Amino acid sequence: MTDTIHTRLVDAEFIAIADAALCLADGGLVAFPTETVYGLGADATNGAAVARLYAAKGRPSFNPLIAHVFDLAAAKKLAVFDEAAEKLATAFWPGPLTLVLKRRAGCPVAELATAGLDSIAVRVPQHPVALAILSRLGRPIVAPSANRSGHVSPTTARHVMDDLGGRIDFVLDGGPAQVGVESTIVGCLDRPVLLRPGGLPREQIEAAFGGPLDDAPVGALDPETPIAPGMLESHYAPRAQLRLAVDRVNPGEALLAFGIELPAGTQDAAMVLNLSPNGDLVEAATNLFSDLRTLDQADVATIAVMPVPNEGLGEAINDRLARAAAPRAK
Repeated sequence: MTDTIHTRLVDAEFIAIADAALCLADGGLVAFPTETVYGLGADATNGAAVARLYAAKGRPSFNPLIAHVFDLAAAKKLAVFDEAAEKLATAFWPGPLTLVLKRRAGCPVAELATAGLDSIAVRVPQHPVALAILSRLGRPIVAPSANRSGHVSPTTARHVMDDLGGRIDFVLDGGPAQVGVESTIVGCLDRPVLLRPGGLPREQIEAAFGGPLDDAPVGALDPETPIAPGMLESHYAPRAQLRLAVDRVNPGEALLAFGIELPAGTQDAAMVLNLSPNGDLVEAATNLFSDLRTLDQADVATIAVMPVPNEGLGEAINDRLARAAAPRAK
């Protein structure tokens, strides 16, 4: 995608939502808020629009996209639901849960959006703007995070404009995202498997399912052929290198803190932001991507990151941090 276009940044009001739906119907790209992060939407049934979305993000074509739908009935037109999938969808939709299911015969979603797989990722978002657009369009919308591929995910409309201004048609401003990390992804192709931690904690899913949730088997996380979005090893990466689980800050580093007790050397940090001074994992998830972006603008070589408990939403936070710290593809 080489041509610069005029990107409209508008408040997510009724007329703007109607205009955005028309833009999507014409093959355009619209960024809009969900409860997790801002998504970059394209008509999932329009292969050309999906290709344009990949180009705008610089997203690897082998990385499948999530199809967002208005409700469970719409999801059943795209995918085959077994008993476990039906139970999880009933318990958590609308909400920050994506299900990877067998693609239904005759599914109208473009092959490019599913990376040629016989499975499809679907979810019903819990945000009035997202649901209003889906209702107006009447078709599924693929909506990965509205940022350049590999960059920190956007939680405000301004984050979207910083990354994609001049590359997409519309940005609907619905205020900050409430959850702050992407949806949890559960595969239901055989038995329920956690493919990506996210905004819905594992413990809640296991409680609804009535048993432990398996982790993804070896091979499901093949970086060359991921079966679900967000499963590339190096992802969500700022320009600065991340140094994880620190107990000391080196002079000149930025610090991403968590909790009230700060590590030695904090006084010599170039900048300090605290995900949650009170140790609240929900607050930390909400602040994660925004704080990474701010620290990345401090022109430092390294961001030191304090440990975050690996429980509840902490599992998703640590997953994102590990991907951001992974070696970059050459």
